[in-house]
Amino acid sequence: MDFGDLTPLAGGWSGQTFVAEAGGERSVVRIYPPGLRADDAPEIDAAVLRLVRGLVPVPDVLEVRRGVTGADRPGLLVTSFLPGERGDLVLPGLDDTGAATLGDRIGHLLADLSGMPTLAAGPFVDDDLTIGDFGSPDGLPGFVADHATALGPEVVTGLAPVAERAQAMLDGVGRTCLVHSDVNPKNLLVDAATLSVTGLLDWEFAHAGHPFTDLGNVLRFDRRPAYADAVLAAWCERRGGTPDEALGLARAADLWALVDLASRRGHNPVADRAHEHLVAIARSGDPRAVP
Repeated sequence: MDFGDLTPLAGGWSGQTFVAEAGGERSVVRIYPPGLRADDAPEIDAAVLRLVRGLVPVPDVLEVRRGVTGADRPGLLVTSFLPGERGDLVLPGLDDTGAATLGDRIGHLLADLSGMPTLAAGPFVDDDLTIGDFGSPDGLPGFVADHATALGPEVVTGLAPVAERAQAMLDGVGRTCLVHSDVNPKNLLVDAATLSVTGLLDWEFAHAGHPFTDLGNVLRFDRRPAYADAVLAAWCERRGGTPDEALGLARAADLWALVDLASRRGHNPVADRAHEHLVAIARSGDPRAVP
């Protein structure tokens, strides 16, 4: 592949994803700089894409190259180019009917993901998708304590009892599943005419985890009632429960990501916004609070 033909793909902050064109065909090239992730990260990401192929809309894997940190050689994952526009560009322009239609389709996609069971929770540690250990024996309260320095005493004091209650709720679910862990409109491709979801991208944070994690992620910032209500209704249609119960568990599950993001505020706009939400939650004691 001629790397001189690569064009940066819009939509992210990493600068590691590009579009390549050869013979009239486009593909997507993801570069894995040495040292940022394990050398086998491209192989793990490719294995996840192959696992879900045909169940959710993902690109075909065309080529995989393992990185070699010792030789300063980056890893590489080449996938097919999927049609569609980024969801974060489509959703703001929709009326309530359109937003509800898109929300319904995303809710069904999330229900598909949450129905892919795993035997335990943990990161994928090899291309056989062996499940490792997150190393958080104290759950969400311990995770908050581990990030106390970055979050600050005021946030940690207010957040500690919220984390205790959230962990108790999450423990009541009693199962684990495949989790994308970064489902948001920016990582969804949408057919702007039909509002069908044509692609779910960027699986680098995929792991085995809680069934409500992806639901919490997709509803973290996009809370427009027509959209959010449709997402929840579609999810509950497939997985049971009530929308209010599902939303409570989704907000509880998303606290993990909010804590992680908020501890890195200043690095990107998402982390900054997560910190604002976490401060509001800590001050109110309510996981559903907004700034």
